[in-house]
Parts: sequence; C-alpha cells; structure tokens
Amino acid sequence: MGEQDRSAGPVPDADLPTDLHDADLHDDYARAGFEGRLGFGLHPALLVIDFAMAYLDPSSPLYAGVEDTLASCRRVLQAARAADVPRIFTEIVFHASGADGGVWYRKVPSLKVFDAGSELRAFPPELIPRSDELVVSKQYPSAFFGTSLAATLTAIGIDTVVITGVTTSGCVRATGVDATQHGFRTAVVAEAVGDRDERPHRANLFDLGAKYADVVSEQEITAYFASLASPTTSSR
Repeated sequence: MGEQDRSAGPVPDADLPTDLHDADLHDDYARAGFEGRLGFGLHPALLVIDFAMAYLDPSSPLYAGVEDTLASCRRVLQAARAADVPRIFTEIVFHASGADGGVWYRKVPSLKVFDAGSELRAFPPELIPRSDELVVSKQYPSAFFGTSLAATLTAIGIDTVVITGVTTSGCVRATGVDATQHGFRTAVVAEAVGDRDERPHRANLFDLGAKYADVVSEQEITAYFASLASPTTSSR
C-alpha cells in the first residue's frame, strides 16, 4: 500500500498570541515557501517526551503548570493504545555526578532533578509505561541524540512520528527537528505538548509548523489513530 496523504490542518490562529496571529506574518512565511503540510503516513509511532513529576510537582524547580497538557497527552496515549500504534516514552536520567550531562547539565543546574534515584524523575500515574511500551533514556534534549531511537523506529517500519510531551521549546522542539532530519513525517500535537510559558510554547509551535513538522490538534490525531485501528484492536 502507498502512503496516505492526509493533510494535517494548522493550529487555529485564534490559539496564537497577538504577535503570532498577524496575517502578514503568515503571508510572509507562505511567500517564502514555508508552512507546507506533509500529512500522515500509514505506520505511525507515538513519542511521549520526558513527562515526569519534575514538571508537575509544585515543589520542583522545573514545575511548569502543564496539567492540561498531561490530560491531553493521556487521551492521545489511550487512542494510540486502542489502535495498537507503537508507543515509546523518553526519560531524562543522569549519573549522580552529572558527568554524562555535559555542558547542558552545567548550563541548567535544575536538571539535577533528573539524577538517578530522584523521585521527581518518575512518570506521572496517568502516563505509566506498560510492559509492551519502550522507554528510551537520554541525557540531551533530542530523543534521537545518542540513543537507539532512530534505528528502532526504522526497524519496525515507522514512517510517521507523533510527538507529545514536554517542553515545547526544549526537548519537544529538538526531537521534532531531529525526527524530520531522520526522514520521518513528523506531527506535533498542539494540546499534548506544553511549556512553562505560553510565549515560547506558541512561538516554537509556529516555527515547528512552518519548517519541520505538521502541528495538529488532539482531535485530528486521535481520529487518525482510530482510522488505523482494525476491528480487533478497536474493541480492546
């Protein structure tokens, strides 16, 4: 079977802050050839990027107020499970010395919350990986950098990477750019990624959508997953 050219619609302008809502901005990008759409392939995988208690516990220095993002991510995960779409979680984990974190670990001292043994590294109860779901450990923003992720996706025949998780301006963005560079159609679920501030969140969604990925809604991605489900998987 060939690829299905399902066009991924843009995030509505109403969701953008004033400085990203301007029609002239979109027109300028469109004239330059940006904001194209790749659509979805036939064999997607869902990535859940770095969702840890560090972003949800108010006592954490990295608390980001992303509870709504968590709820959306959980719904997308449930849809992927129902459709038997492969799911891969990522986690950040450092040696207690921080040596494997390099200059990033020194640049952002609060990354210490991801030291091995830290309770803030734990997945939230809503997003506990199952035994049939892979967990990729990483020490840098991109889920592809220094990991086996690209090889794993290629080996199981994936053509489309769907990204959820945190944070939009950090690990989500880095992973989205690298997914495209590794040859995957890439979709970022707008409601299922989050950041500590709406300004970098929306700016990075805009830029990802312009140059690297299709920024899609939760509704669109869950409908896409449902369309792939066989009668057997959809009844689970």
